[in-house]
Amino acid sequence: MRRRSGFCSAVVAAVMAGAVLSGGVGCKPSNAVKEAQGIDSGTGQVQPAAARLGPIDPATLGGVSGTVRLDGKAPQRVKIDMSMDPVCSMLGGENLSEQYVVKDGKLANVYVYVKSGPPSAMGYAGPTPAPVVLDQVGCRYVPHVVAVMRGGTVEFRNSDSTMHNIHTMPTVVGSQSIDISQGPKGEPQRKQFNQVEEMIPVRCNNHPWMNAFINVSATPFFAVTDEDGRFTIAGLPAGTYTLGVDHEKLGEQTVTVTVAAQKTAKADIGFSVTQ
Repeated sequence: MRRRSGFCSAVVAAVMAGAVLSGGVGCKPSNAVKEAQGIDSGTGQVQPAAARLGPIDPATLGGVSGTVRLDGKAPQRVKIDMSMDPVCSMLGGENLSEQYVVKDGKLANVYVYVKSGPPSAMGYAGPTPAPVVLDQVGCRYVPHVVAVMRGGTVEFRNSDSTMHNIHTMPTVVGSQSIDISQGPKGEPQRKQFNQVEEMIPVRCNNHPWMNAFINVSATPFFAVTDEDGRFTIAGLPAGTYTLGVDHEKLGEQTVTVTVAAQKTAKADIGFSVTQ
């Protein structure tokens, strides 16, 4: 199993100790760079050159659903001190770390996606989806984990009455970092993602405890587990698939499922904090 580094824990630990991290807003890429990297200005999108297959017969489609559990005792969520920004203290209420969000042994915020499968699934682009919203509410990113298909758009919002910053830190060579600021209740900004990548960290340079993750899928077949650890991926052509199951701290594991037409396969996955 591939595990992630302790970067998130280090950030939270630093905040708990009262450390203040600082960071400036980087230079914005030129239009040519934006087009080359697939990042738009919110007024248009640069679509990747992807083959779009024709409609798939619904009678041949199935799906997969299941739950992701955490075996063993979940690490305790830590209360975050937001006093460095009085607005956050007034708006945020109780803010808890989100590395491990567990309910009745089920793990939330896990990205589940089709890693490999039949050509009819891997080459299917589907209709253009609506932008996925990543909001800043109570000085936290909501939701904590989002996912889009390659070529899709994330709409960044600031619903707070304080200045925020959106700083992505891609881990794949060739991915363009985003570093923009949003004024209090500022205008939403849309950015397009054309590079397939899992668990792209998102940080706020102004508030070091704020963190989220963006995932970019090669296909429209993906999900993020809810608070009960559940996920569903529908509309899959019949066949055998390898699913990637990715958590920000526990890394990625894979599971193989066979999907039959008009049936929903089951995939229950377990992570362990002791592995």
